[in-house]
Amino acid sequence: MPIQILPETLVARIAAGEIVERPSSVIKELVENAIDAGARDIRIECVEGGRRLIRITDDGSGIHKAEVALAFAHHATSKLQSVDDLSHILTLGFRGEAMASIASVSTMTCSTRHVDEAVGTLLRVDNGKAISEEGIGRTAGTTMTVEHLFARVPARLKFLKSIQTERGHIDSMVTRYALAYPHICFTLLHDGRRSFQSLGTGNMHDVLIEVYGATAVEQMIPVGEERLKIRDSRLVTRGEQQEAGQPSPDMDVVITPDTKSQITNLQSPPSASMRVYGYAALPVLDHGNRTKIILFVNGRPVQDAKLSYAVVQAYHTLLMTGRYPIAVIMLQTPPEEVDVNVHPAKAEVRFRDADAAFSVVMRAVRKTLLEHLPVPEPPSVFVDRRNETGDSRLETGNASNTIEGQASQPVNASAILLGQQAPLSGAETWERVGIARNAAPASSGTATGDLQSTLPIKPATRAPLLPALRILGQLAAAFIIAEGPEGLYLIDQHAAHERIMYEKMMAAREMGAVASQVLLDPVPVDIPADSAHHLHGDLETLHDIGFDIEPFGANTFLVRAVPALMVQDDIAAALREIVADLEMGDAPLHKDMEARVVRRVCKRMSIKAGRVLTYAEMQALVRDLEACESPRTCPHGRPTMIQIGTAQLEREFGRLG
Repeated sequence: MPIQILPETLVARIAAGEIVERPSSVIKELVENAIDAGARDIRIECVEGGRRLIRITDDGSGIHKAEVALAFAHHATSKLQSVDDLSHILTLGFRGEAMASIASVSTMTCSTRHVDEAVGTLLRVDNGKAISEEGIGRTAGTTMTVEHLFARVPARLKFLKSIQTERGHIDSMVTRYALAYPHICFTLLHDGRRSFQSLGTGNMHDVLIEVYGATAVEQMIPVGEERLKIRDSRLVTRGEQQEAGQPSPDMDVVITPDTKSQITNLQSPPSASMRVYGYAALPVLDHGNRTKIILFVNGRPVQDAKLSYAVVQAYHTLLMTGRYPIAVIMLQTPPEEVDVNVHPAKAEVRFRDADAAFSVVMRAVRKTLLEHLPVPEPPSVFVDRRNETGDSRLETGNASNTIEGQASQPVNASAILLGQQAPLSGAETWERVGIARNAAPASSGTATGDLQSTLPIKPATRAPLLPALRILGQLAAAFIIAEGPEGLYLIDQHAAHERIMYEKMMAAREMGAVASQVLLDPVPVDIPADSAHHLHGDLETLHDIGFDIEPFGANTFLVRAVPALMVQDDIAAALREIVADLEMGDAPLHKDMEARVVRRVCKRMSIKAGRVLTYAEMQALVRDLEACESPRTCPHGRPTMIQIGTAQLEREFGRLG
């Protein structure tokens, strides 16, 4: 095939593919133009997830009549004048490709009036070419309407996800810009219904409430160490920074002698020209993935693995493994210290000193967390002392509580439990977690109680996958010690119970008999604005596994019923974790995602390490595990037990040569 010059239309569509990936990409580019134009009110309207229509209206400076058509030409921009400007970019847009790219894959209408002109302009563009232009009367500002996105590019159109998923990407994009620019009032409507609105007060705290809800924001603290700057060996306040023409964040700083002392005692930051501000959640508020770590560099939302890792490292030892922080972090740096021209969509940046950026973010977040963490209380120590009659008494100082329904033989190999949660009685414990309701005391090493299950496992029609195990006791209030024909078994009580409940719930789901408990008082739960669409699209399927949830406002949901096992759980926290699981998939809830939600429910409701078990409870747990189809791993793939063979024990004791 001979070499040839590609047609201009094809070149435009190829270039558009680098910039316009989905409807949220269109909104990103147009919102950035509105911000660069000085808008204080931006309204975004979408129909069918942006496929059918996107309309963005702003009250910025508008476009001069003579330049409206030029704005849709390739490489046309008012934000760069020379090559030297590339090293000192102060605006969000600068390439001059967005308008032309969007127009090449859609039908666009531009309605605008510049603040210095009396008459506005209406321009219609189809397939990248202007088809009409006329004068109109309107207020200063611009309205961009994009219709039938990708209608002429079916290959790209078929790769778009569901309407709910595209809505989620749009919500995420708009809320991020609202956080970065709290002085701008953002309004987002989907199919005529308002989905999000910020107040434009200039206070990031107000936007956080709209995004995450007031309850969650109570657990978020301002990161503001960088608001103080040393210059000429003296402390410079925010007012002095403003007088000097320096940008200033939107959080107030109170200068006190103690604050000055703390700043003086700090080591010099890696780069005095970098400043960090924003909000970070206390460790009590976390998330199941990294999607709630939101990063901005000079007001530009970015995806930077190193900066994200810096935030995670700031929470080192403060969060459980597999849990991630919620944080909105703004990094201000001189424009010449960062290159924003490394990604077609400007979603990535490159720092001249990446290590300095990592260090200043990590130090700022870590210092703020350590200053605001509550002083830990000394742990309560519960000592298990068995008296002459076989009763178990948990003593804390001079106080003691008797556990009912204990076995007559010693079953607990753990002498000291650290924590503030005293073990419940056997009947009460299993009433909650769902293995045996009426566990009776056992004698002669066997359990004689009537062990009932709240959710039956399928009757076993195959040879057992585990040998018959004899319970010996409990180790460290976390592991069940058992003896089998092949040696010693250590069973993780949490992982084992998780496997049992998972198979019970999935079996009940297949039979359409999932037990659901109606709540006496429905629980309102605020879901982050950029995550709420996951619940909106999957309420019916969640109902099939025992939930009864209904919308109760833009981003608030009312939980009326939950699976019976969750009735005593923290409903709000559990629902947020489920939403985090839903965020891992792009499609509406399907069978794999349903199983993931069930695994999440089982993980939360399984007995935890630190729970003292009676002999009857341990035996009930092991017997239920023996009846499982996959007894050796939990639903997440962790082993439920480890085996130490008799031969290995004999070698360890030197009994074999």
